[in-house]
Amino acid sequence: MITALMPEDKNSHIIHTIKSYGKSLLSFIRRRVKSDADAEDILQDVWYQFSSVINSEPIEQTSAWLYRVARNKITDKHKKKTETLLDDMVAGDEDEDDTADFKAMLFAETSTPETEYVRNLFWEQLFIALDELPAEQKDVFIWHELDDLSFQEIADLTGEKVQTLVSRKRYAVLHLRKRLQQLYKEITEY
Repeated sequence: MITALMPEDKNSHIIHTIKSYGKSLLSFIRRRVKSDADAEDILQDVWYQFSSVINSEPIEQTSAWLYRVARNKITDKHKKKTETLLDDMVAGDEDEDDTADFKAMLFAETSTPETEYVRNLFWEQLFIALDELPAEQKDVFIWHELDDLSFQEIADLTGEKVQTLVSRKRYAVLHLRKRLQQLYKEITEY
């Protein structure tokens, strides 16, 4: 049974949790993002959310909760990065207001069953479309857009020329644009 904590108990619980999980949680996040600065920003967001939640409701499994929130924050970071590509992927003759509505559904801060469905459908279709690509194009797209590596970093990693990588990504974007255009039409024409 979990009991409500007094304000001073909550503060000591937060401090104890930060001391207990801080280093391992930061290490967990660092392995999944490009820079230490991004990892520290995400960790700070996790601690902020933890302090907000602990003041309003008890958490039964602190460790599981912290790592789940960290994974969600990492995913959010990748989604925000992908938002910058969305203009390219749904580019075409579509009305700009429709595109803005589609992006609003995908990247809304609030979560409704409809927005969650659209988000899940988008990510599912994105990864299906990525799996249709040749491995070289898929890898370059994921490294550059989702892992946030520069073309030079990818070139250093693979030994390929930067221009070759740019070309591969271009073909990936063209394919993804075509595939996501279909999804965009299905969602906006209902």
